[in-house]
Amino acid sequence: MRNHNPGIAKLAKEFKIVKETDVTAVTSFALSAGAEMAVIGPEAPLEVGLVDALEEKGVRCVGPSKAAARLEISKSFTRALMRRHQVPGNIDFAVFDDLASARKFVLDNDRDMVVKPVGLTGGKGVKVMGEHLLGKEDTIRYLEEIFEHHIGGGGVVLEEKLVGEEFTLQAFCDGRTVVPMPLVQDHKRAYEGDVGPNTGGMGAYSQEDHLLPFVTARERDAALDIMRRTVEAMRAEGSEYRGILYGQFMNTRDGPRVIEYNARFGDPEAMNVLSIISSSFTEVCDGIASGSLSPSKVSFMPKATVCKYVVPRGYGTDPAAGKAVHVDEKAIAKLGARAYYAMVSEEGGKVLTTTSRAVGVVGIDDTIEGAEKMCEKALAHVTGDALFVRHDIGRPEVVRKRVEHMQQVRK
Repeated sequence: MRNHNPGIAKLAKEFKIVKETDVTAVTSFALSAGAEMAVIGPEAPLEVGLVDALEEKGVRCVGPSKAAARLEISKSFTRALMRRHQVPGNIDFAVFDDLASARKFVLDNDRDMVVKPVGLTGGKGVKVMGEHLLGKEDTIRYLEEIFEHHIGGGGVVLEEKLVGEEFTLQAFCDGRTVVPMPLVQDHKRAYEGDVGPNTGGMGAYSQEDHLLPFVTARERDAALDIMRRTVEAMRAEGSEYRGILYGQFMNTRDGPRVIEYNARFGDPEAMNVLSIISSSFTEVCDGIASGSLSPSKVSFMPKATVCKYVVPRGYGTDPAAGKAVHVDEKAIAKLGARAYYAMVSEEGGKVLTTTSRAVGVVGIDDTIEGAEKMCEKALAHVTGDALFVRHDIGRPEVVRKRVEHMQQVRK
């Protein structure tokens, strides 16, 4: 833990607040606590080799080694891997480690493209021409910012802009076996109507049949095949991938294409899927860590979910930190909903906002519409000053808009 998170603290027998990338401190605590298995949540510890260090000390891990985590850590590595092994779902891309070459590429091309810093940016570094970047001048200014401030390591990947609807497929992986979770659609933009600054994610929804209204079973299976072939490619290159593999896809007229991989659960998508897992999560983790994951031991309830984040007002630009948040956990549980503390800090008996998302609230029901209504009822039990929620996530008109857009794309 980096902050005193009351949700984690309440569940833990013992905890220690340290920086998540302090490998020595985390490893020492794991050994002193007698930990037999570690589930690594964020990407930053993976980048510095926490899994390698823990496993060297005999602590089994649900999370990839530093070498395998390159699937998220280096976007250029992932694109090149897929190209070398002819993994379907890849897109046209070019990698640059100097500003002059990247600027020339933008000026010499007339099509819109996506700008991605090569390394980690906390899920907020990707910008799209025609959406976040209004034209070539905007794009070049962003390139200058990346190289001047060394964002994501200071290199960039310029990719073709995909047209379609985004969706997330997460999977459990033991290095060979890849077991899918329900599909989820995240909402990155801060404000209703998909406008405003990009965020880490304002909320997400999943469907009761574990597909999405704009994704067919065939398209889901195609995305899963891409992930399985990516895992095979990693193993062929000597970096066996064990942990959670998150595939962010664009469903296009030509089927699913890979936007990016994350070497961890998605946030908020983890709350959608783990709220309805019906098998033993501990057993699943044991299967991942031991290389013996069995698809027959992984199951999810046939339920829809809608997650909405309560965030500090101004999140995405100038968030109001240090404000009190009160969560009536009993009232939320009575509704059949879930509440998860995120980047908050408990100080002096009060739960306070930080500069990031505060509380994730998940409604669960037989339909997306029912789950959304439950979520809204539960949100009434999260109170405090200077809080904000994007209320349109999961509502029928928003879902219908996504379906209609996909119908147009398929024509």
